[in-house]
Amino acid sequence: MELRVVVAPVFGTNCCVVSVGTDCVVVDAGAGVADAVGRLVDDAGLTPHAVLATHGHADHTWDAGALCARYGIPMRLHEDDAYRLADPFGTLSPALESALGLHRDDYRAPEVIEPFTTPGGSATLTFGDVTLHALHAPGHTEGSTLYRLDDDVILTGDVLFAGSIGRTDLPGGSDQVMGETLRDVVRGLDPALAVVPGHGPTTTVGHELGANPFLAQGRG
Repeated sequence: MELRVVVAPVFGTNCCVVSVGTDCVVVDAGAGVADAVGRLVDDAGLTPHAVLATHGHADHTWDAGALCARYGIPMRLHEDDAYRLADPFGTLSPALESALGLHRDDYRAPEVIEPFTTPGGSATLTFGDVTLHALHAPGHTEGSTLYRLDDDVILTGDVLFAGSIGRTDLPGGSDQVMGETLRDVVRGLDPALAVVPGHGPTTTVGHELGANPFLAQGRG
């Protein structure tokens, strides 16, 4: 499995292209990545099967519609965040819309949206030769999801960052639920896993368990 990261010009979202052979999926198509991701995919001779999102906020889904249309593929995300795709700014403040430098009139929702469920908290998603393990990790949003790739890497979206965690004060967020996710999901991850967060530098689960104040101080 190969992982390529394209950093979005808006809010520095880490957009990930995950591939095995010629099959691939795109995760977190933030604003401004469509052209760069399209070139990467085409130059590498890859066949995209879906665009996924770790959650439904605009800075992780803005270019999903363009990529879905370009390749005739569906959008996939947890069912609890699917409602956000109709209007990714609908649950965010006008101030944040301004901060993102985006305008809702320019937003193009994916035409085909295929939400998934996580019975018992997890699900295995297969796209050609690409397999991801989805772990429901609410708290930042209701449908926030971690995607584990093989036994080496996990994409954590805005749940876990290097040295921090995602904010819980936006609509759909919950400090209590985030604490439960950190306790029941994040602390149970293999410490050897490399972490690619939704924003910022990579880290490892083991490092965060020892150094991240939201984990090391027993939150949750």
